[in-house]
Amino acid sequence: MMQIDRPSPNRDSRGDATIDMLVLHYTGMQSGEAALARMCDPAAKVSAHYAIDEDGTVYAMVPEEARAWHAGVSYWAGARDINARSIGIELVNPGHEFGYRAFPAGQIVSLVELATAILARRPIPPWRVVGHSDVAPMRKEDPGELFPWKQLAAEGIGLWPVRGDDPGEARVTELLERYGYDPGVPVGKNLTAFQRHFRPTRVDGMADAETRALLAGLVALYDAEKGNAQ
Repeated sequence: MMQIDRPSPNRDSRGDATIDMLVLHYTGMQSGEAALARMCDPAAKVSAHYAIDEDGTVYAMVPEEARAWHAGVSYWAGARDINARSIGIELVNPGHEFGYRAFPAGQIVSLVELATAILARRPIPPWRVVGHSDVAPMRKEDPGELFPWKQLAAEGIGLWPVRGDDPGEARVTELLERYGYDPGVPVGKNLTAFQRHFRPTRVDGMADAETRALLAGLVALYDAEKGNAQ
């Protein structure tokens, strides 16, 4: 993994927040250089701690001890200032607006190496490794349904569910909120974000039987992992 310093001025203090989240994004711009330039532009008021180009080059942009400006208006598990408590990684990809495509193998190899090192030095549990769309489902789609979440979970980065017993449609909202999704967001938006992350073959915001079973399986895994961590 080649790492290059590309400092961004777009940062401030975390205050007394503990770093306990990792948020993954795509850049959603037409080129990697355009994305890097924007994250280094004070007028843009956006940044991330790291960016990973499609060839696997890692750009270190904001020190982990500082608050980068990557999540925007967001929510997870009762918290709204996600920037204060998270590390943000941007993956160069044109995104849904400019020709969304699969993430190259070399880019994911660098991500696994970087994220593994971050998780080794920070108290970030696997259920708090999320996508931008998870924490901002009304606004964001990234890193999207082509992102290899299952592969990352196999490397110890995040969770990946197996189907549980169908909990029925009546419990869908409760289970989404229990995992961390925003109770103030329409359930269809939260379901769409959940599907982008955990059921990428069909992203339609509908609580079909497969989605319900995967949601139940995820919450059961979350409960088990959380119990083991305590």
